Amino acid sequence: MRAEEVEKRIQQSPKHAFDKLALHNGDLIFQTSQSSQSQAIQLATHSKYSHCGILYYLGGEWRVFEAVQPVSETSLAKWVARGKGSEFVVKRLRDAETVLTPPVLRRLYAAGEQYRGKNYDLYFGWSDERIYCSELLWKMYKTATGREIGQLQTLREFDLSHPTVQAKLRERYGKNIPLDEKVISPVRMLESAELVTVR
Repeated sequence: MRAEEVEKRIQQSPKHAFDKLALHNGDLIFQTSQSSQSQAIQLATHSKYSHCGILYYLGGEWRVFEAVQPVSETSLAKWVARGKGSEFVVKRLRDAETVLTPPVLRRLYAAGEQYRGKNYDLYFGWSDERIYCSELLWKMYKTATGREIGQLQTLREFDLSHPTVQAKLRERYGKNIPLDEKVISPVRMLESAELVTVR
């Protein structure tokens, strides 16, 4: 996609949008998913936030680009309604005003587009063949800005003691749990010092 086409797609953010929130292109949004794996993620990470996406103002509305099945975008209103209690948190790069210039926003958008249509990664692997929600955002920002938003962990560093977590691990991996696989969780991104809270 040419730069001018991306410029048309990523439109100028309005000062106030979606319930008078001053959102910006590239903001990250977090929620408690109601998917079948959400409880296991919450228990393993000790956080209620189990899903995340990235915001863009496209076609006259705020949209969330996310790794679901497949990687795609949805309207912000629908995305929020899909989460538990319609609750969400919005985070922004702490120095977004100086870092997220139009050229960098184009790179960020392009970094995401290479994953559009890819399958969701149920196994939380670090390869680019399939991708999960926080991995998508982490890799987009790393590619576009060089920043690592959130510290990578290995699977063994999570709390795997709860029966719900153990059941999900057996369901996904059988006896061959990849405990040394690199993982980035939504909460590690949410709590990153690289981000500030917008809402």
